Amino acid sequence: MLESYVKKILKARVYEIVEKVPLDEAVNLSLRTGNQVLLKREDLQPVFSFKLRGAYNKIVQLTDEEKAQGVIAASAGNHAQGVALSASKMGIDALIVMPKTTPDIKVTAVKRLGARVELYGNSYDEAYEHARKLEEVQGWTFIHPYDDPDVIAGQGTVGMEIMQQCSTVPEAIFVPVGGGGLIAGVATYVKYLYPQTKIIGVEPDDAGSMYEALRADERVLLDQVGIFADGVAVRQVGKETFRVARECVDEVLLVSADEICAAIKDIFDDTRTVTEPAGALAVAGLKKYIRERELHNKTLVAINSGANINFDRLRHVAERAELGENRELLFSATIDERPGSFLKFCKIIGTRGITEFNYRYSSDKVAHIFVGVKVSNAEEEKEELFKVLESKGYPVIDLSDNEIAKLHLRHMVGGHAPGIKNEHLYRFEFPERPGALLRFLRGMGQNWNISLFHYRNHGAAFGRVLAGIQVPDSDLDEFNQYLDELGYHYWDETQNPAYVEFLV
Repeated sequence: MLESYVKKILKARVYEIVEKVPLDEAVNLSLRTGNQVLLKREDLQPVFSFKLRGAYNKIVQLTDEEKAQGVIAASAGNHAQGVALSASKMGIDALIVMPKTTPDIKVTAVKRLGARVELYGNSYDEAYEHARKLEEVQGWTFIHPYDDPDVIAGQGTVGMEIMQQCSTVPEAIFVPVGGGGLIAGVATYVKYLYPQTKIIGVEPDDAGSMYEALRADERVLLDQVGIFADGVAVRQVGKETFRVARECVDEVLLVSADEICAAIKDIFDDTRTVTEPAGALAVAGLKKYIRERELHNKTLVAINSGANINFDRLRHVAERAELGENRELLFSATIDERPGSFLKFCKIIGTRGITEFNYRYSSDKVAHIFVGVKVSNAEEEKEELFKVLESKGYPVIDLSDNEIAKLHLRHMVGGHAPGIKNEHLYRFEFPERPGALLRFLRGMGQNWNISLFHYRNHGAAFGRVLAGIQVPDSDLDEFNQYLDELGYHYWDETQNPAYVEFLV
């Protein structure tokens, strides 16, 4: 199997359109980690992503009859642009089915590259099913984003270039994983010729389809996936990519959204390029791998897979990078409600920089404050700081890993509402499409009162909502049934300590 793929990779016709992008040393990251860290710069491709390799290698090998019929694909991003540019170069008609929730910037980019676009459905799965039906009816050739041997071989040229460009055989290559096309291609080439090099996949901890598949030794279908790293938000890996991964991939790591944001900043510091969340996965995994294994003086490669990021997402990335790098602590503290109490508290914090300080009057006895503190290493300094605060009579709750605190609470001007009864707190992910919020409010407003509401969007296909809803105990079964029928992802946060501390 490996030999056949290596032959396909060696014969792959990608360089008629693809750039042989550099393998650059990340100088700052290398110095900080005590290893040689090399970045494979797929963000420098003509469509700012590696996806062009697989798409072109598949399309260029179609028969004349297939080319005359045209091609079709389903994608909300990088694959769409790869197919569009490849088809345009060869003068082939291309239709890309994209979800209605796709940001305008990506739809415009695909049209600019010469493809026709049909907006259908509100998710990739809906767009995919529609594209497969059109394929049957119209006789077009479907270009799969990852589960196709020719696509996998095209992506495998990334691994071939890495080994040609690297002056020493690397200890490990870190590869972002969505459907598995990139890691399958890289792994087959590298493991056949350099079996001593580890191939390590990296996935978001809320979209670990390959991680779960390898653990179960069979493909699994995730109930849902997080959408922050939308380029790898795949519920199930491909059949062929999983078959290859079982044989060739050494390990798959999971990383948090905060760790991905920190990796985006690391890459920017070394290259002055802003990668998309999926594009920074490999660096996030590399850093975690170094930290957990205490590696020194090793050569490690991370694939920067893409840089198609919406500008309005940068706010969220910058906001979470310090947390991901363990350079910011978020916590709540209870202080006396009297003149001078803020000053006394800040003296204990000392010379540490305060990044956040939120407060609203609650009672004439005590106040709960939301605090962000800049630190050098959160894990090392947290225990020391909290111990000092508690010894001075300040109860502390660590909120650094509390999602509603990080995503909502720090942006809310709120306070306690002692007159509110039967309030339950829920966190939702709302699809960014016309009528989504109205649909929610219509059903909710007719039966239950909304007592708190905070919405945030980060330029993705989903917005985040925090809502307090007054639901009497006698209505809980009916209310839970309503939420299930609504079809939006949600989490019950009524017992979340950040909510209890600041908003109850």
